Amino acid sequence: MSGGSGGQKKLSKAERLRLQKEEEDRRLIEEEEARLRAEQEEAERLEKERIVQEERERLEAKDQERRGTELAELHLLEENFLSARQWKADYRAHAKWEHYMQCDGSPDPTVPQEINTFMSLWQENKNEDIEFVIEKGNQVLNLIEKLYFLLLDTPPNELKEKVIIQYQESILELQSLLHQKYNEATERLLKKANTYADSDSGNMEVAIKDKNITFCIWGNLKKNPRFKNHMFSDAENGFDLPKTVATSDVAVRILHTHYDHISPLQCIPKLHLKVQAPESKQELTVLYDMKEEKEGEQKSGEDSDLVIEKESDGRKSAISFKDSIKIDPDENEKLEEESDKKSENVSTISGVQVAPLQVATDEKEEEIIGENIVDLHQFTPVGGVYLIDALKLPPQAKQINGWIMVELLDVGLETYPYPPESEETEDATYPCIGVTLRLLDSVIFFEEPVVARWDSAGKQWRTDGISDIKYKMKEKQISFEMDAFYTITLLQDAHLNMPYQSWELRPNGTDELLFTVVTAFAEVQMQIKGNQCMLSSITVDGSEKLSHLTGKWTSPIDLTIALKKAGVNIFPSDYSYKYVCVNKKTPLAEDTTYQQMALVASSFAFSWSKWNLASGQDQVVFKVSEHLKTNAVKDEDWSLYMFNGQRAQRLIISETSEAFSEDLANNTEFHSTLYHLIKDFASEEAIEKVKKASCLFIDAVYQLLIATRVLTYS
Repeated sequence: MSGGSGGQKKLSKAERLRLQKEEEDRRLIEEEEARLRAEQEEAERLEKERIVQEERERLEAKDQERRGTELAELHLLEENFLSARQWKADYRAHAKWEHYMQCDGSPDPTVPQEINTFMSLWQENKNEDIEFVIEKGNQVLNLIEKLYFLLLDTPPNELKEKVIIQYQESILELQSLLHQKYNEATERLLKKANTYADSDSGNMEVAIKDKNITFCIWGNLKKNPRFKNHMFSDAENGFDLPKTVATSDVAVRILHTHYDHISPLQCIPKLHLKVQAPESKQELTVLYDMKEEKEGEQKSGEDSDLVIEKESDGRKSAISFKDSIKIDPDENEKLEEESDKKSENVSTISGVQVAPLQVATDEKEEEIIGENIVDLHQFTPVGGVYLIDALKLPPQAKQINGWIMVELLDVGLETYPYPPESEETEDATYPCIGVTLRLLDSVIFFEEPVVARWDSAGKQWRTDGISDIKYKMKEKQISFEMDAFYTITLLQDAHLNMPYQSWELRPNGTDELLFTVVTAFAEVQMQIKGNQCMLSSITVDGSEKLSHLTGKWTSPIDLTIALKKAGVNIFPSDYSYKYVCVNKKTPLAEDTTYQQMALVASSFAFSWSKWNLASGQDQVVFKVSEHLKTNAVKDEDWSLYMFNGQRAQRLIISETSEAFSEDLANNTEFHSTLYHLIKDFASEEAIEKVKKASCLFIDAVYQLLIATRVLTYS
């Protein structure tokens, strides 16, 4: 039976071989074409790379050729830092002279004879009432602030070690004297407690609110066994007493100092930053400051306890950054020496500015924090300190047959021991003391605070002995129980607002700019004008906070102190890198960038870039835009710049690119300074404004940049 007409004819062997040969030939031809294409593409790629490399080498050679000239021009601008430093030195000298000429009786805290006389005279004055002590205390606090400001603001090379120790000793002695005076005034108040008896309860009640303290004291005159608690209505602070205490001759004092004189005195690192220009490869050298004078060493024996206790966490050191700056051989050697000298001078800045850039070199000396002990590098007291004391109520005056009689005891202010101290009660348990505290309106707690008590023996804050903590954020109230009477503080994580989510530096007038830092909890806007700065706004959850700080012009250092005191810490410390995921950068690249940003900040806006995370430790990446108006910068006006402290370039990528690339933007060149790179694309008006910028404005911008370290902590 024959097959259907649709069947396929069987191929012969010869036909199959022919088809196979044709297929093989086709495959060989395609492979050859692919090989030729690949070779051509590879040749084109190599040629392109060669052209790019040649162009890069040409641009690098061009950059190297004009490096000396650009550095010399930059140093002319950097003279602004020296001028600002000289102005501040003259201002300090003038203020000292003005104080001397006023002859108003107030001491100069920097003169040992004057401050010692002031303290001795007040020490001798007895029987001062609480109102007088509060008023005098404000003067003492002002003296302490002056000394602390001088320690932070004065360049390290202008403060000798013995002067630093003298200032710190004066601060500690003033703090101790002030606390002593509050105790003396409290004792005087308690001796006439019955004159302050409340008409309803019959017990003594005094509450005084001042700008720097809140003083509350209650005296148990009636010894009512039914007494449970008391709330000072004016201060909104209160306590619950165990029944055994409620029937005793006892007084309870809640002295809330809005400052912290309990925690160890913050050390002032004596640092010296200088950027040198040797011929060797880039090298970071950390040197310890060995410039202490002989007399300082001799004195250190008698002062060692103070210095060790108060400065054990700090390392006085000098940091020297060496980078490979090569000048063209044809350049004059004098230019190189002059450049080095000016670089060294310009980079000498005050302790508060340099402190964040200190390099931790002694990892093996890592301090071990015990259980329940607060790490003050990680947490910081906010809202001051609450001294909660149980005191023995002294005998009260009595009227007998027309005579007023009182038993006089010359024992001073006595604490009431609770729990009782005796061998019999050693293992006994006693009821806790309940405490309710009103938080200050002048501070912000972004999270529930940590309640800690002061351990005077160990000189540390501890969290044990405190229980049943209840925090009402809206009411700004916290309550808890404690097993004894303690000095209490409320702590907040010092790094809640780090790393920052973004930042922007935008000029908005002549020698004026707006500096914005956005964190996970808040948006902080600071304005700089001349040598002054102010807090424009702090926005938290859509509402503005800390109205008492906004709109007040002050120095950059005072602003940083005020914000940290208010609980808004956007100023990294030496130890912050241990607690924050840091975008680590070399100090050379970071600090040089801050300096050169400050030099051109009068005409150019700067902002955060996500590519700074991808650029490595040696390079910083940020957005730049010429900005001569007061409105916001448009997205399309930003350009990306990369700088390592020695070479600046404009990048071809944008903020929305898919991947990071170090390739140069088209028609751009390398430059040795950020200033000269920006100058390539700047208008004459912008450059003229840069040249006319006030040295004090430049210095203020630099201080805030170095204090916030936005290139590392964003």
